[in-house]
This record gives sequence, structure tokens and C-alpha cells, in this order.
Amino acid sequence: MMIGFFEGLDSERGIAWRLADSLTLRQFLSIGLDEKTPDHVTISRTRRLIDGETHQRIFSWVLERLAQAGLIKGKTIGVDSTTLEANAAMKSIVRRDTGESYMAYLKRLAEAEGIEAKDAAALLRLDRKRKKRTSNEDWKSPSDEEAEITKLKDGRTALAFKAENAVDMETGAIVAVTTHGGAAADTATITETVIDAAVAVADLIAEKTPQGEYEVHPDAVQEVVADKGYHSNEVALGLAEMDVRTYIAEPDRGPRNWNGKAAEKAAVYGNRRRIQGDRGKRLQRQRGERIERNFAHQFDTGGLDRLYVRGKENVHKKFLIQAAACNLALLMRSTYGSGKPRAAHDAVVDAILTIVAVIKAVEDLFTPMVRELLRQGSSFSPIRTLPSAISASRKTGGLDTGC
Repeated sequence: MMIGFFEGLDSERGIAWRLADSLTLRQFLSIGLDEKTPDHVTISRTRRLIDGETHQRIFSWVLERLAQAGLIKGKTIGVDSTTLEANAAMKSIVRRDTGESYMAYLKRLAEAEGIEAKDAAALLRLDRKRKKRTSNEDWKSPSDEEAEITKLKDGRTALAFKAENAVDMETGAIVAVTTHGGAAADTATITETVIDAAVAVADLIAEKTPQGEYEVHPDAVQEVVADKGYHSNEVALGLAEMDVRTYIAEPDRGPRNWNGKAAEKAAVYGNRRRIQGDRGKRLQRQRGERIERNFAHQFDTGGLDRLYVRGKENVHKKFLIQAAACNLALLMRSTYGSGKPRAAHDAVVDAILTIVAVIKAVEDLFTPMVRELLRQGSSFSPIRTLPSAISASRKTGGLDTGC
């Protein structure tokens, strides 16, 4: 599964094909040339057999390695989420109460209203006139009941899950991952993610770097940074009661009525004061670098822009391993300068091209000089010949006149 991240493969069939084709990956996994590599069914079945707690322990083990390398600070975390399309089609949804399909439901509505709808196009025209057509309380997918109907970032309505990350704002390490239904509101999930992050950071306080220093903040999580989608009175008050300072962007809601809400008012005004300061503005600017870049590594170049597993538990396992691999890439990037094999390959190619360019430049510089020396034969003096050789090479264009 980690190979899927590092190779940018989006499906387990693709991972299985890559393992069978690559000698390097065979060696990495200790699979001999005369042995058969696992197929996609074996990969899927093994993931289902290994429980979620084991996946969480793998993620925590990687966090320990990052803490020992000084890449976990833990004081300030940023929280953000993204939705991923589930492995279920909207065309297959059924009603929770009757089990009938969407088209059968529309046909029943048309008959009840006395409308004659002979084909699917007529039913769809009738459906467009209704205000609210799909609700998670009324509809479900028979293949993945935990997937929820929501609008994706590209504007499409689909069944999806939501991945929410808690990221160390100083280093970019992912300290916690939570999984929710696609329609879950950000304000309803941030508290769970912050608590998981606080527990994870607290478990790393005793980790020492090779220099014997304790890099993790001794008081664990103290500050939370998020965008305006997470702003609400309940969130600000709840995090304030947890002794966590918030830097959550505030949407423009106009005049507010605070009658009987003194505690909420104090929490919201405190958050507003902090985000208007220099530190708050700086943290908001860093969200794109620390959080959005991780999403790009995990889901765009990491090959998880669409889910091919079903069920919230299996999806959470995928998210945990993907985040663990992303953290490993951060550790390798800080140690070796490259976080992925492709990046290392590109760096080697760039180095080789640079060496070739230097050799070519040196060759272009000295070839005219050597020719001039050979032309003069043995009766030359290096001190007298060098200026004339340079002058000759300039006339022939073999030496850059700016040297």
C-alpha cells in the first residue's frame, strides 16, 4: 500500500501489476524472480484481515521516527479536510424505507400526481422541478451504506467520504487522521480530530533526538489553525474550554446577537483578536504550504484521488497508510533531499546533465587553445602563447568573450 503512494498508483490492480513488473520493487519486498507477486485480490484480502488498530500502530510508529528526527513540534496544528469520491455510483442509490430505486421512486411520484411519464427522460424532467431530491436520511448506496451524498469540490454530486488531517504547522508532519461521511460538516468533526492530535502528540513528548534533545512541546497541542469552514460559536467555545487557542478564519456574518451567550462571545472575540494579529495572519498564510501541500502529496501525486475500497473502516485504513507514507516521504526528504523515488531520479538526472554541461563548457574553452599550441609545435612559450590562443579562440567563437 505504501508502494502505491510512492509510485503514484491509484488502484490495487495497478499496484499488483507494478510489483510484478519491477525488479527493484521485488528486491525491496524480498520477492525472488522465481516467486509470484501478490495479485490485487491478495492485497485487498490482507488489508481486510489486518484490523484498524494495527494500521493505527503503523502510523504511530512512523510518527515516533519523525519525533526522533526532530520533525514533530506539536504546539500548533492545522486542521483541514477534503472529500473523495466513494466506490459507489449515484445511479444505484435506493430508499432506506422501501428499498426502491431512484427511477422507481420517481415513477411512483408521477403516478401519484397523475402525470404520465412514459420514459426516463420525462421522469428526469419531473425530478428537476423538485426542490430537495436526495437526502442521506432517505437514500443510501446498497454497495456502500456508509458513503454519504455530497457535493464534491468540482461541483458534482456524488457519494463520498471525508478525510480530515491534523498537521504540525512548523514541520508539515501529519499527526492525526480521521475519516467521516462525505456530508459531515467541518464544525462537527474538528473536535474529534483535535483530540486525536493531542493524544498523538502527548505520546511523543518523551521521544529524544540523536542529540538528546526533546523537540516535542511538553504541553502538547496549544493552538489550532483552520479555515472559515470550521468557524462557529460551538467550535470556538469547545476548543477554548480545552485550553486551546484558536486561529480560525472568520466569515463575514454581519451584526451578531450575543444575548445570553457571554461565553460564546468571549471565545469568538478572542479568536477574532488573534487572527487579526501578525502571528494569526502568518499562520493563515502557512495553511496552504503546510496543509494543502500534504493533500496534494497524498491524493494527487500519491494516487488516492479516488477510492477503490468500500466501508468506512477500509477507507480509514487507506487514509492511515497513505498519511504514514506521506510522513515517511517527509522524513526521507529531510534526510536525503528526496522524498520519492521519482524525485531522487530527477535529481540524479539534473546532476548528470549539469556535469555534462560543465564538461562541454570546459571543452569549448580549451579546445582552441590546445589547437593553437599544437600548431606552433615545440617552439612555444606557455606565457607568450596563452594570450594569443585566447585571442584566436575569441575570433573563431570558441571562447565566450565574457569570460
